[in-house]
Amino acid sequence: MTGATIADGTVLVVGAGYVGQRFLARQPEGSSIGLSRSAIPSSRQIEIFNLDIGGELPLTLPRRYSVLYTVPPARASMSDVRLERLLAVLQPVPQRFVYISTTGVYGNRGGASVDETSPLNPETDRARKRIAAENLLHSWGSQTGCEVVILRVPGIYGPGRLGVERLHEGAPVIAEHDASPGNRIHVDDLVTCCAAALTSTTPPGVYNVGDGDHRTSTWFTNEVARQSGLPLPQTITMQQAEREFSPMRLSFLAESRRVETTRMRDVLGVSPRYANAEDGIRASLADSEP
Repeated sequence: MTGATIADGTVLVVGAGYVGQRFLARQPEGSSIGLSRSAIPSSRQIEIFNLDIGGELPLTLPRRYSVLYTVPPARASMSDVRLERLLAVLQPVPQRFVYISTTGVYGNRGGASVDETSPLNPETDRARKRIAAENLLHSWGSQTGCEVVILRVPGIYGPGRLGVERLHEGAPVIAEHDASPGNRIHVDDLVTCCAAALTSTTPPGVYNVGDGDHRTSTWFTNEVARQSGLPLPQTITMQQAEREFSPMRLSFLAESRRVETTRMRDVLGVSPRYANAEDGIRASLADSEP
């Protein structure tokens, strides 16, 4: 390892994207450092480290630190080679490793509820890769003594992530009677969950996170339009969507479930600030204004 030694107790945020940057911005100065594959403007310290290449870390790790990992698996492999490369260079081993996974690991449940004890039923490659990553981390944690926390996350929204562009483009949405229950979380509530997961008193393990507001994606898009003063989008049937939507968008629409978040509230200790998505949309629009 090269570069400056980071301080004891530092949180190493691997992946300074939408969630990573939001997390870093909320941490006290000097308490966290980000790793990014490319240079980005930030008020916090961010070092360059490309997990598609690997190599030595650009810093020297202290005896005590934690990791928040927000990087998605690479598309080209069914295993998470990015995660494998990081784990290979984490010396000394962190006290705690928090991994952002997906509620997609549960697959389609026909609108039924799922919790952390529900059987996994991945129906897409991206969900299968997340399960592979979860299993890798559990095994690595058992071998090294690192405490592992998995956050299974639904759709993330927030400032700049409301789909306003699609509204301007006139993109249609699924008719309400064909739409599935929604599962989502505001980015700031997710950051709060990450901070709680990094706390040493939080039991390791798996936590579903979300706002508990299961109104449909169609309702959500219509509410964004209403609060933005834009026309409501055209609605189409699922049969029409199968002809018009991209395969990736269809894959999200094809999975129907209600993600139960009792453990997030009772054990992780997080009650979402934006449990009502209307409030989250309003705050996101206000935060997006110049």
